[in-house]
Amino acid sequence: MKSPLLQTYSLFKHYPGVLALDHVSFELQAGEVHCLVGENGAGKSTLVNILSGAREPDAGEIQIDGTPVWIDSPRRGLQLGIGIIHQELKLVPELSVAENILLGNEPRKERSFFIDKEQLHQRAFQLISQLGEEIDTSLSVRELRTAQQQIVEIAKALSRKVRILILDEPSATLSDHEIKNLFEIIRRLKDQHVGIIYISHRLEEIFAIGDRVTVMRDGRIVQTSKVRAVDRRSLILSMVGRELEQEYPRVVLSRGEEIFRMENGSAGKIHSINLTLYRGEILGLGGLVGAGRSELARMIFGADPLEQGEMFLEGKRFRPRSPREAIDAGIGLLSEDRNRYGLILPMDVQENISLSNLPQILKGPFIDDRKEEAVANSYVDRLNIKPPDVSANVQALSGGNRQKVVLARWLFTSSKLFIFDEPTAGIDVGAKHDIYELVNTLAKDGVGIMIISSDLPELLGICDRIAVMCEGRITGILSRREATQEGILTLASPASQVMSHAN
Repeated sequence: MKSPLLQTYSLFKHYPGVLALDHVSFELQAGEVHCLVGENGAGKSTLVNILSGAREPDAGEIQIDGTPVWIDSPRRGLQLGIGIIHQELKLVPELSVAENILLGNEPRKERSFFIDKEQLHQRAFQLISQLGEEIDTSLSVRELRTAQQQIVEIAKALSRKVRILILDEPSATLSDHEIKNLFEIIRRLKDQHVGIIYISHRLEEIFAIGDRVTVMRDGRIVQTSKVRAVDRRSLILSMVGRELEQEYPRVVLSRGEEIFRMENGSAGKIHSINLTLYRGEILGLGGLVGAGRSELARMIFGADPLEQGEMFLEGKRFRPRSPREAIDAGIGLLSEDRNRYGLILPMDVQENISLSNLPQILKGPFIDDRKEEAVANSYVDRLNIKPPDVSANVQALSGGNRQKVVLARWLFTSSKLFIFDEPTAGIDVGAKHDIYELVNTLAKDGVGIMIISSDLPELLGICDRIAVMCEGRITGILSRREATQEGILTLASPASQVMSHAN
């Protein structure tokens, strides 16, 4: 192989109480997709933050083209040709596509401080065309789909002539079709000799797009291999440090009595939904991004009003006017955006867990601190939340452990119906396994569970039935025996008019 485009030698980073990087040596070739995988908290984010200039290492060296460099800021990283695209895109919604792409690097009219708008849009158009895409550069970013916003981010990086592009969970909110388009863009960038560091918890993507894969665990690199030399099972073993008997553990149960029913439910983009959920059942909601699955969940949870139709909970008419009424009735919703809707980030773990059921920890009019701490510690132990410090600020936790804190909060309410919206998005395979085991336990206890997921293998692996949505309607309900990826995608297609029901 040629000398590396990027190479690190023995990078070391220590935070109070946490060894984030332990002498990490890593390399990237020009025109290579080098995948970086590992559990939440393994050190991936720390490594790429150091490479992009967001953090500085305590020790070690970084070389580009064999020359040592010191990257003390994101600006310096860009000057060296390093760009990073985060899972949460860093765009200005109010500005146009062209203005976002060339922000801070706008072309000026000759002998003037004024921006040359015509040249601005021409350059932006050329950069997007270079990616094989077409987007109206005059549109504001807020008008774009997530996949289009991601293209704008990549074009923005190209405008700064990046040679090293870091993609951090780029597919987390994309549909299968949009992921295929993203991969085509990555292949074009490879042909332009851009080196790409690709971070994802979706292991199937590693095998689809990667050339090499590096596994991190506990701040160390434990394996670097060519992708074609590893399989899914060995990769999981390297990541979690233990054998998982089943990636999707499932206990088949006899479903109980009906716990929830919706008849001809409609509101906004939701149309004529008929759906039944039983005790001990895991019901999946499949469909493309924007199909209406999250809107349906919000309607059940009382966050959005039911305009037409009826809902029944344990046989009684149920029409919550607010999330508080839904919670009091025994419904818990784990939102897709856990940071915005699931957690109070300035609070600690203990406070976040107790928040949904404060009456249980009161002593008179005041919170009983000892009781609150005991409750929090019991859920930390049960869900294996790391670090096991209930006084730690929840912002300090990895994505998987934040999700477990949200789970703990809802478990503390003793809900009878749980709605999980993308419960494993952006979390590692070990944390996913823990969540699946918890879902199985809840089902054994007779809880009704509804899971919204864009991960088709996940739906197929853990659900008893899968209701598929398209354009606000349920186009089919498949039993565990009937469900296949092809069948779900067919029902999820806007062209589908199929209506099938499996009891």
